[in-house]
Amino acid sequence: MTSAAISVVGLRKAYGEHRVLDGVDLSIPAGSVFSLLGPNGAGKTTTVKILSTLLKADEGQVTVAGHDLASDPDGVRSSIGVTGQFSAVDPFLNAEENLQLMGRLWHLDKKTVAERCARLIEQFDLVEAARKPVMTYSGGMKRRLDLAMTLVGAPRVIFLDEPTTGLDPRVRRAMWDLLRDLVADGVTLFLTTQYLEEADQLADEIAVLNGGRLVAQGTPEQLKRQIPGGSVDLQFTSVSALAAASAALDGTPVTRDEDSLTLRIPSDGSAFAVQHILSRLDTTTVAELSLKTPDLDDVFLTLTGQTTDTDTHGNVPASAGTVGADTEKKVLV
Repeated sequence: MTSAAISVVGLRKAYGEHRVLDGVDLSIPAGSVFSLLGPNGAGKTTTVKILSTLLKADEGQVTVAGHDLASDPDGVRSSIGVTGQFSAVDPFLNAEENLQLMGRLWHLDKKTVAERCARLIEQFDLVEAARKPVMTYSGGMKRRLDLAMTLVGAPRVIFLDEPTTGLDPRVRRAMWDLLRDLVADGVTLFLTTQYLEEADQLADEIAVLNGGRLVAQGTPEQLKRQIPGGSVDLQFTSVSALAAASAALDGTPVTRDEDSLTLRIPSDGSAFAVQHILSRLDTTTVAELSLKTPDLDDVFLTLTGQTTDTDTHGNVPASAGTVGADTEKKVLV
């Protein structure tokens, strides 16, 4: 059984009469990606700050990487990394110098710093630019260096606050590949993002926070199946096959399209539901089957009553509040 990299029970935080977190429970397995979603003001930033030792909880029991947050905050800090929304690299230094600086802040010996810096520069495809000032880097290169700096201390848990904000789709997908590689090496990622596609692509499990409470939690597919609007679409080989299928499904609400020879049957998309539908049909006449399920935008809107702060192209408006914009960049011993 996979151990929990992060365990949270009964987490509460209030500012005066305003309760920001109201009994949050989480169990995040090691070597997985967990994404916390929610509208602005839901409590995401507060959660990240508490788990990364930057803010004290009012109530709750929390362990991170096996260290109790209340009694051993230094142990937590020695095991985690935090990458904020905005790159925290020195533009007047080059990549090597930035990474070496982080190594010194982690109190690492020179040999370890040199080995880790060389490995990270190669891993993050910064070899050619390693000795050029960061001010000459593209946005994507700065974000790669920013993440590499987080890894100098070899953290087993990383908090990622809007890691791909402002990146174009190509660079964003390259960052996703780097994050998947980290997870493959056993690192646990705690991700907050405004890009629901990012959570869908990366997260093993998603929790939706609204008004300080968790309103849903599960895999992306599990969350989508909780929302009405899914269907099984069946295309048939002929008009007669379509008619026969409609008769066989008598009593089941279906939408029939004779032009495309298609039946749409409401369904949650589960294997059991699909099998139940197909068991009533002559499947030799089915030319094509497709599942239509709500996406995470539908889930988010249904659970929170709000849309995300991203436009149709996945860009966060400059005026929009962002998840954890004020979260500290790094956590050091």
